[in-house]
Amino acid sequence: MTIAFLFLALFALMFIGIPVAISLGLSGAMTILMFSNDSVRSLAIKLFESSEHYTLMAIPFFLLAGAFMTTGGVAHRLIDFANACVGHIKGGLAIAAILACMLFAALSGSSPATVAAVGSIVIAGMVRSGYKQDFAAGIVCNAGTLGILIPPSIVMVVYATATETSVGKLFMAGVVPGLLLGLFLMAAIYILAHIKDMPALPRASFQEVLRTGRRAIWGLLLIVIILGGIYSGMFTPTEAAAVAAIYAAFVAIFIHRDMTFRQCPGTVIEAAKLSVVLMFIIANAMLFAHVLTTEQIPQSITAWVVAQGFSPIEFLIVVNIVLLVAGTFMEPSAIILILAPILFPIATQLGIDPIHLGIIMVVNMEIGLITPPTGLNLFVASAVTGMPLTRTIRAVSPWLLMMLIFLILITYVPFISLALPEWLGM
Repeated sequence: MTIAFLFLALFALMFIGIPVAISLGLSGAMTILMFSNDSVRSLAIKLFESSEHYTLMAIPFFLLAGAFMTTGGVAHRLIDFANACVGHIKGGLAIAAILACMLFAALSGSSPATVAAVGSIVIAGMVRSGYKQDFAAGIVCNAGTLGILIPPSIVMVVYATATETSVGKLFMAGVVPGLLLGLFLMAAIYILAHIKDMPALPRASFQEVLRTGRRAIWGLLLIVIILGGIYSGMFTPTEAAAVAAIYAAFVAIFIHRDMTFRQCPGTVIEAAKLSVVLMFIIANAMLFAHVLTTEQIPQSITAWVVAQGFSPIEFLIVVNIVLLVAGTFMEPSAIILILAPILFPIATQLGIDPIHLGIIMVVNMEIGLITPPTGLNLFVASAVTGMPLTRTIRAVSPWLLMMLIFLILITYVPFISLALPEWLGM
């Protein structure tokens, strides 16, 4: 009865148009009041505890670093460098767009931020060079999902918080899948470019590559600072996020001088707004997850799944279907916080590595970001290009099949996700 009421209340509230975050909190609160011995005061305590979780402190700092990098013109320099490296290949501007998304993903930790930063510059440039706007928007919207797969990743931080796994190990596990997906997309464009005779930029000289590389070096160094600092043991992922925010501000104001001190408060406020929205969703989702845990729902579901004799392959098929459906109407962080406590103990019982499960969930969330009706990347790409949302959805649709094939590969070849962490002895 408790399980039925909890989920029926959640879906009923969302169905009548109440925002997902509030629906999560209300359904959890009503379940506690009606079925639990917990007091009302426990709701306030749980909300406070969830918001002060040390690992979650990384999220506002990564968002702030991304805001400074976006406003400060780092994205523009990364795009110039990518164009100089691969622009001369047939379809090179589209390939460069993916490379730029991969580089910016390694700075921001957010998919919508990657689409906004790279798309606002690249899509117009591709259209001027002879590409169709729909094709350009589809490429950037799809490649922007790498923002949560290539470390650092805000969604990985949330998963680590929900399952108490290592953030550093998750970050390292995302490197090879992120690079592999980027290469898959580049290969697909290269083949399409020869079939459709897409344009290419003039070959850049070696001096031009060096010049653009020097201009982009300060942004690229942030990748080294974040990942190098974490894996050398110099600082924790949360401390790395704080260092990244300070470094991004320093580069934008003093090195590139694309920003003035007067612009800083506005940038900080925009990052703070996004942080508040995301943390509000997380706090309510953690309250919902708290109800699941206190009512022993994950344990009950685990016992039932084990009793059914599901194999790991069958279980992962169900996991992917559930996550793909959830991704169409909920925000990634909320999905992770609701479903990770349920799926994690079952996966552990079936011998599935928790880090591998985390990467599977992140790839599913990538697909959710480009799936209507609530895919965040779709809304960002629509705003950046001025295209209607329906047209943006059509532009992204052809790439969904490739993402699904990639999901199957990641699901059933755990070596792709686990090889690097194991090689590093993590």
